[in-house]
Amino acid sequence: MKIRQEIPHFVWLFICLLTLVLCLPVFADDVPDALRPPKGAQMALVVFEDMQCPQCGRVAPLLDQASHTYKIPLIQHDFPLPMHNWSLDAAILARYFDTHSKELGNEFRLEVFQHQFEIMPQTLHGFAEKFATEHKVGLPFAIDPDGKLAALVKADKDLGMSLHIQHTPTIYIVSNKKGGKPYVEVTDTTQLYVMIDAMK
Repeated sequence: MKIRQEIPHFVWLFICLLTLVLCLPVFADDVPDALRPPKGAQMALVVFEDMQCPQCGRVAPLLDQASHTYKIPLIQHDFPLPMHNWSLDAAILARYFDTHSKELGNEFRLEVFQHQFEIMPQTLHGFAEKFATEHKVGLPFAIDPDGKLAALVKADKDLGMSLHIQHTPTIYIVSNKKGGKPYVEVTDTTQLYVMIDAMK
């Protein structure tokens, strides 16, 4: 860790640029839609996350801050892991708040990540009720009676499986620029800003 701190910022930038240049080119037609920026955006951050995952909770504020700093979209995909006993229900609740506004859903996700270690299966609904009350939104007892929200979560999980996602969080920086690799996985979040700069 000390070695990284002693290497100047421009050296890391050069290393990232060199890595991108040396990557084998990926033809635009071969890029999955999930690893493209949304319409109207040049770049985006894409993350597959589990709301009960401690590492997801640690990086969530960083991704949110980077999205605002660079004014690029943050695309969040649900990838609840089977060993977690309330992450699926939390994802469904987040989808419910999405139906009111995407901003509200994202705020709920950040709130869950911030209070992750206080939440248990039996307290999750109460936590969501408190959040809903604070934001003047009604929260029915039956959140997803027809299973539509659960289907959206499952579609995200299936998408992640099709991309061979094996852990959470899995983070990509995606770009629609021509030449070079249009997406890169962020495996070291301490280098997130450097990698975004390199992709610009």
